[in-house]
Amino acid sequence: MGDILPFLFNGLSISSILLLTSIGLSIVFGMMGVINFAHGEFIMIGCYSSYIVSLVLGNEGTWFTLLIAFFLSFILSFGIGFLVEKFIIKRLYARPLDSILATWGVSLILQQLARNIFGSNNVNAPMPKILNTGWKVSEDITLPYNRILIIFISLLLCLFVYYFMYKTPKGRILQSVMQNRSMAACIGINTKKADSFAFSFGCGLAGIAGICISMLGSIGPSTGQNYIIDTFLVVILGGIGGLRGSVLGALLIGMSSPFIESITSSSMAKVIILCLVLITLQYKPQGLSPMKDRTID
Repeated sequence: MGDILPFLFNGLSISSILLLTSIGLSIVFGMMGVINFAHGEFIMIGCYSSYIVSLVLGNEGTWFTLLIAFFLSFILSFGIGFLVEKFIIKRLYARPLDSILATWGVSLILQQLARNIFGSNNVNAPMPKILNTGWKVSEDITLPYNRILIIFISLLLCLFVYYFMYKTPKGRILQSVMQNRSMAACIGINTKKADSFAFSFGCGLAGIAGICISMLGSIGPSTGQNYIIDTFLVVILGGIGGLRGSVLGALLIGMSSPFIESITSSSMAKVIILCLVLITLQYKPQGLSPMKDRTID
């Protein structure tokens, strides 16, 4: 038990972080077919949101400032995502290669803006002091409260996204456009507005992920890039467009990483996981749990 519990907790913690970073990307990729290479920078915006709140409201980390930071991260990422979609992505829907270059350019611009505003050095966002401690399960095992909170937030976010996508009129509109864009347009759905909202909403979710990442340590202009590769792996492995696929992909990669690292090394674990994903795609090219299209062949 003493060996298994930290292993399971570490894997679940990694899975929760990957799930938070991948939900928004899965929605954007599944609905619009846009490979958003700037997704990591929207995570970075969320990271800096907690730092901004601490500067404005005081350097002491409290639950109130953390709550404000969550709202600010979503609003900032949503708003910047809306502007990026309106002035850049909107003109590149039928040009996938151009959209890759454009989002990569947006990524570089946002990173440089962060360096100009906050500096190149990493900074720490003050958090409630209790998050720096942990739950002492036994003499040898302590579970950090910050990672417990991240697991709890990922569960809440999953429930929220599920309810929004499947139980609300706006979510059903997004679902219909994902499943059959031409039919959705035929019944009067404004697919352009749906695309704009989906991209902005996905960026907003990435901002929330950034707040959670800022709980783990220092943040900087390249923080989002540290997670972007694993985020894409989760989306591709699980299946594009579906919440269930993101959950499945995050759990598989997150739970397997600590095990592989324990018998090899962290760098070799990434190589092995990438190879396993490639092998899986040979047999499941659409991922393990892709969204079903409502189209007639």
